[in-house]
Amino acid sequence: MIKFSLFGKFSVQEGKRDTMVDILLEAAESMENVYECEIYLVNISETEPNTVYVYEVWSNETAHQASLALEATQILIKRAKPIITGMERISTLKTRGGKGLSHEA
Repeated sequence: MIKFSLFGKFSVQEGKRDTMVDILLEAAESMENVYECEIYLVNISETEPNTVYVYEVWSNETAHQASLALEATQILIKRAKPIITGMERISTLKTRGGKGLSHEA
């Protein structure tokens, strides 16, 4: 089965990267019981001190869109908005498989 995946980039105010990482790790934790969210990884770059990257894999795009309406997600978005200076969807992908993904249809 083909999965819906996103690779996104958040630019944040100077010195606020760790705050954004904490918020996004809370988002990842809130997805623990969301079956359709298979992977939610928060990443930083050694060369971009004001940037955080997120890689997500979902069972489908509808599940991802539905997650944005969850109360926990809305609370985290409100906390993150004041420190975000830019957002970029680097890519929307169709993940075909690999280590760490459910193989269920």
